[in-house]
Amino acid sequence: MTAPIRPQPGILDIALYQGGASEIEGHAEPLKLSSNENPFGASPAAVAAMAGAAAQAHRYPPTDHGALRGAIAEVHGLDAARIICGVGSDEIIHLLCQAYAGPGDEVLYTEHGFGMYPIAAKAAGATPVQVAEVERHVDVDTLIGGITERTRLIFIANPANPCATMIDSEEMTRLADALPEQCLLILDGAYVEFADGYDGGKSLVEARENVVMTRTFSKAYGLGGLRVGYGYGPAHVIDTLNRIRGPFNLSGLALVGAEAAIRDVDWVARCIAINAQERARLSGGLRQLGIACDESFANFVLARFADEATADAADAHLKRDGIIVRAPKSYGLPQCLRITVGRPEDNDRVLAALGSFVGAA
Repeated sequence: MTAPIRPQPGILDIALYQGGASEIEGHAEPLKLSSNENPFGASPAAVAAMAGAAAQAHRYPPTDHGALRGAIAEVHGLDAARIICGVGSDEIIHLLCQAYAGPGDEVLYTEHGFGMYPIAAKAAGATPVQVAEVERHVDVDTLIGGITERTRLIFIANPANPCATMIDSEEMTRLADALPEQCLLILDGAYVEFADGYDGGKSLVEARENVVMTRTFSKAYGLGGLRVGYGYGPAHVIDTLNRIRGPFNLSGLALVGAEAAIRDVDWVARCIAINAQERARLSGGLRQLGIACDESFANFVLARFADEATADAADAHLKRDGIIVRAPKSYGLPQCLRITVGRPEDNDRVLAALGSFVGAA
């Protein structure tokens, strides 16, 4: 009798990733504030570029992503040779685990860290190890204390998702100084654009051989549906990742759209400026209602309620008003709701709905 067909160890332990909801029964066009998307959409220049490229959909895209890497390097002052592009930053996370972690190895991440870190670790056969945060903030001393001789990768989202908090560059440098030789530090910068004055780890990457940063076009650039991201790191790491990256992992449409989006610096700057204003207004409005939230450095706010039951009731109240937010229970935050910063009129609706919820309590 033949042995049963089984996947590699760890894969069946992966819980399916759940994205933000987009539908509410009884509401034809709900207000979706569950996935931290840019409420103003993609740059018109990016939309036009993709429309123009559609006629070439029968052609294979370039495998080296040269034009996009060049644009990223130009706009952000990076070395194009040290950039790798992927299907969202998620693919870069998977490639890093595939290349540098396996059975017997450990991948470190923090208590409320992004759900793709343990998924990618398990997919590679490695063991994900979670370390505690302090009041929803990454704690460097706890991370250092969690490092063992088996640790190969450490993932930190900065700004954090779903907490929207940050640690400063000095703390990040202190962590990098404490890494053993066999360990890579990965700085996940999906929300970097919204954190004024932060370079996403660029200076740390360029000063060391053991730090990689990742970025995405899904948030500030409004291209979540296109799935484009990139990594920036030491030449030896980027060379390794390119050896296992699919040669045609990004479509021609995605490459053209992302290049146009990153070059439209005025559009992105306007979106970021409005986000900063509305983020402050939304946070302040929540606090006036007695709903706690930490200072946010991203394009969302994590609202904290008295307990899980109150958070569930607030979520249900918002849904009745046609508003979808994210309940981050899978991130160990059952008493919270993550609310994307929307347009001014969107945030008015959220505050009005939560005001009526608090008033009725």
